[in-house]
Formats: sequence, C-alpha cells, structure tokens
Amino acid sequence: MPDLAEDDTALAFPPPRTCPFRLPEEYPELRESTPVRRVLLPTGRHAWIVTRYEDVRRALVDPRLSSDRGDPNFPHVVELAKSDNDSTLSLAGMDPPVHTRARRAVVGEFTLRKTEAMRPRVQQVVDEAVDAMLAGPRPADLVRALSFPVPSLVICELLGVSYGDHEFFEDRTSTMLNTTEPPLARQRAFFDLQSYLDDLVTRKEADPGDDLLSRQAAKTPEDRSYDHAELVDLAFLLLTAGHDTTGNMISLGSLALMRAPELRERVTGAAEGALEVVDELLRYFSITDLITVRIAKDDLEIGGQPIKAGEGVFALGGAANRDPAAFARPEEIDVDRGARQHVAFGYGPHQCLGQNLARMELEIVYRTLFRKIPELRPACDPGELPLKNDAAIFGLHALPVTW
Repeated sequence: MPDLAEDDTALAFPPPRTCPFRLPEEYPELRESTPVRRVLLPTGRHAWIVTRYEDVRRALVDPRLSSDRGDPNFPHVVELAKSDNDSTLSLAGMDPPVHTRARRAVVGEFTLRKTEAMRPRVQQVVDEAVDAMLAGPRPADLVRALSFPVPSLVICELLGVSYGDHEFFEDRTSTMLNTTEPPLARQRAFFDLQSYLDDLVTRKEADPGDDLLSRQAAKTPEDRSYDHAELVDLAFLLLTAGHDTTGNMISLGSLALMRAPELRERVTGAAEGALEVVDELLRYFSITDLITVRIAKDDLEIGGQPIKAGEGVFALGGAANRDPAAFARPEEIDVDRGARQHVAFGYGPHQCLGQNLARMELEIVYRTLFRKIPELRPACDPGELPLKNDAAIFGLHALPVTW
C-alpha cells in the first residue's frame, strides 16, 4: 500500500467535529460534489470515504468489502502496536461464513423479548443513578453520574462481569479508543482487558452461572459454536461496545433534550413516542463514523468510483444519516420523520447486535431523567463542552448539569 504523505489530492481524515450538534463541516460538500472521496489517514495510508446514504448501505452489504482487521492493508485510523498475541476473532472483524456462524450462536441473547425481560432491572438501575445524582452536589457531571454508570452496570450484569471492576474496564476501553494515545499504551490496555476476560471465561467454563458468557461456555462440545478464544473475544466486544456507545448517546441525547421542551414532552410520554425520539437522536448524532470500515478484497465500484483490491473504505454513517436524499431537513431534529431506517447501528451482516438493548436503555434513561428532573439544564455554555474528537466513538468527556 503506497504512502501518500506527499499526495495533495487526498483529504486529511478524520476531520474533527467543532460542536456537539454538528457533524464535520466537510461532509455536506463532499456528499454533493465527491461522494466517494480519497482521504489520507494519520498513518500515512490512504482510503476512501463514502458519504451518500444509498452508497453507504450498498457498501455495508457488499461481500467484496471485508471486515477482516487482521488484513495487513486494513485502514486503521491510528498505528497499531502489533504482536503475535493480537486477537482478530471478534465478531466485528469476521467475514461470512465464520461471522454468520458466530453471530447466530449469540443473537438469541439480544432478541426484543429477551431485552424486554431486562426492562425492570434497567429501570431500577436508572432510578438509582438519577436519585443518587439528585442527592449529590450541584452542578453534577452527567457523564460520570449517569451516562456511563448505567450502561456499564447493565452490560456487566448481562455478561456476568463484576461491576466492582467497572473502573478497570472503562479506563482500558477509554485508552484503547483514544486516537491520541501511543500505540504501545493502547496495546497494553488491550492486553490488560483481554487477560481479565480470559480469566473470567475460564472461571465460567469451570463454574457457569446465569449470564450470557456462562450460557455460551456451558454448551456441550457438540453444540458449542465458540471455542475459548472466540468466547473471550465476544466478551471483549460486548463489554467495550456495550457501554461506550450507549454512554456517549446518553450524554449527547440528554444535551439535546435539555434544549428542546417539545422533545422532553415526547420522551416523557408514551413508550412509542420515546422510542421515536431515541431513533431520531441516534440518526442526528451518529457517533460511530470511524467504526464502519472495510477493506476491499476485489476490485469494485462504489457510486461510480473504482475501488481497487487492498484499498480501505469508510462507510460514513453520519454523512449518510444527514443525506437530504434520505432525510428531509436532515440538520433538524424532527421526531415525526420516522427515522428508523437510519444507519447509526450500521447496516447489513454487521448491524449492531445489541441495538434492541441500546434503544431500551436510552428510552428508559431519557424518560426517567426528565420526569425526575424536568428543570435539568447545562451548567455551562455548550460551546465549552469537551468533545471526544480524540476517540473512535464521538461523545462528551464531561457534561456539567444543574437544576
């Protein structure tokens, strides 16, 4: 793969966001003029970004575009510290038919019925977090008081991970996803967390309990769809993704709701209306642009642009979710548009496994937070909020609030 450090035709990627409510300012012009654009990554390698809604969806179902993160040409945004022990077995890095088998083994844990069975416990977790915030000092940091504790506790209980260890895995996850951390620091965080989960899975294989990992570990050799290493990687994916994405959406969505009384009325009303708000906020913020990335295994075309085998492709869900060809007045939050067809959870075979759980958590958090604290408001100007432009998943480092 050529080094394009001197290629002035390639746009520097990823561009930063300058406001919690705006995507990178380059997206609209690119979508209109050059919807499939050559970009230069911080690593010095090049890739392509796809910005139109229909092109993004087509790219995410094209079997010629691989998720194999072990490919030496895979377009990582930052340099990796490679090791013989690096794991590439995670669902996020698999292709069919291995991915199909691995996903089928666990998808039943995330059905709507299974998710709804968790609703009373999720409600209890949220109630306790909001009540603790009310009993504490003002202003409070919503990120530390609510946004991350809630999804961390929920995913810990689902997987059978001790919540007492949440600071450990939240710290390691933050380091791994921070694009400004040195490669060796990110690798150490990766191995720390992988070693922790390896030990956890070993204990569950010996003495399974009533949790997702135990149910997988307890399968007989004839039924088992994962081996030990694959189960460790599944735990890794679900633990890290299960709290970081939802936590960032809690912060950003709450900030939007603080600014919009009509949205607060919808989200604190009937469950159906709350879910419509959730989906529109997911579309609007689109925090996972850097996650839906692929490597071309064969020559192909996207939106009329030739892509060569070995080249990387970023299918930008944020740009797609604000494509006026798919969503009228996309820069506005409009709950009545019916935004369920958004691609905030990805699209195709790798669409987010835990989206039912994420939607339910967001619905419960938004409704409970604004029922209990209807006068909640930011304790600083939104322009002063620290943005996570240094992370693979966008969000806020802090959100001071008062009431």
